[in-house]
Amino acid sequence: MTVQTILIVDDEESHRLMLRAHLEQEGFSTVEAIDGEEAIAKVAERNVDLILMDIRMPRLDGMEALLRIKRANPAIPVIMMTAYGSIDSAVKALQAGATDYLTKPLDSNELIVKVHKALRYHQLEEENVLYREQLGIRFDFSRIIGKSARMRELFDMLATVAPTEATVLLLGESGTGKEIIANAIHQNSPRRERPYIKVNCAALPETLLESELFGHEKGAFTGAIEKKKGRFERADGGTIFLDEIGEMSLTTQTKILRVLQEREFEPVGGTKTIKVDVRIIAATNKNLEDEVKRGKFREDLYYRINVVPITIPPLRERAEDVPLLAAHFLRLYGEKNKRMLKGFADGVMDALMRYDWPGNVRELENIVERTVIMSRGDTITFADLPPAIAGAQGTAIQTSPAISLKDVERETIIKALQQTEGNRTKAAVLLGITRKTLQNKIKEYGIDR
Repeated sequence: MTVQTILIVDDEESHRLMLRAHLEQEGFSTVEAIDGEEAIAKVAERNVDLILMDIRMPRLDGMEALLRIKRANPAIPVIMMTAYGSIDSAVKALQAGATDYLTKPLDSNELIVKVHKALRYHQLEEENVLYREQLGIRFDFSRIIGKSARMRELFDMLATVAPTEATVLLLGESGTGKEIIANAIHQNSPRRERPYIKVNCAALPETLLESELFGHEKGAFTGAIEKKKGRFERADGGTIFLDEIGEMSLTTQTKILRVLQEREFEPVGGTKTIKVDVRIIAATNKNLEDEVKRGKFREDLYYRINVVPITIPPLRERAEDVPLLAAHFLRLYGEKNKRMLKGFADGVMDALMRYDWPGNVRELENIVERTVIMSRGDTITFADLPPAIAGAQGTAIQTSPAISLKDVERETIIKALQQTEGNRTKAAVLLGITRKTLQNKIKEYGIDR
């Protein structure tokens, strides 16, 4: 039976001892931290199955530690502990991502029940994720939106490459849809019934990435209390998608090269060689040739993954696809937020098509979602757009070298207030600042609205 590890975070030694006694009597393994800073360090260096953390602690309190831990590892269950009468803090913790909370003084029976409940829920979530990965999301190329010449070329390339066993390298700026393309390649390949496993190489520290990719043996490092199967082994017979491969360390790159060449590896801390049959799709927004010249990326690995390079065009190079994408996102977020808008006012689509979209499709999606939420009418108007985009239709503030930066800022604020009919909350959203900052600027520049 697998022993699960619980991290106890509390600045009171007596309370940690009491919790440890109850949990170890129940069969759990425990580790301890005296405050939020130490808890974050423990989570980074070892695997824990659940965190039991006090809210009020010196140096770094439980709330801030919770937020930072959840940013690094959103899946890990956290139960917060708070003094009776501080339920507001517990509610805020739940809103920030905590799984549950306990009030002090703790009831030992309630403690054990909530710990088991949180662990069971987490297990079901992991099983659900694995099931989705193994089943895959059924894609065909019609789910990739675009009719421009650049996209037609992309569709032709995907139709040629998907049915093969070729290693694919997806190139393109952030937000262009590399993950969707990788999924489509797998779902249109002979491996479609086998696992499709995704790994974001930039999201994990080097110390954990190797274990995540290749697995580890029990006792391989601190916190490795059981054997773990890696992503490559889980992907056997199917496809593994290595997103942001340019962020890998040279050490991990060496091991990836061996998998590509020999189709084998050893888990961390293990001596037994594991053979796998895996198709690799890699993606990056970096120029790997430049990274090779700088010594940041192995040249031999670059040539191994660059068998079939596919470049996904940025949105600014396929402006004719903007109306299709914008209409899709309008329907999607209209349904999600129960706000079925009719469409876009005259001239708005022209402005969207003239904008450069540095954030690509992801930026367009975010802006349409925001306008659906913030719009007060039944269509998207210029007043709903950020000034940078509205300016693409000629409504932006025209400046000259003789105008000072403060004058530009003042005029931009005035324009945002005009577009939102004096609504300071909406104006702040359009300007990308807080309402308090906007109020201070209005006072500073003597803008009377």
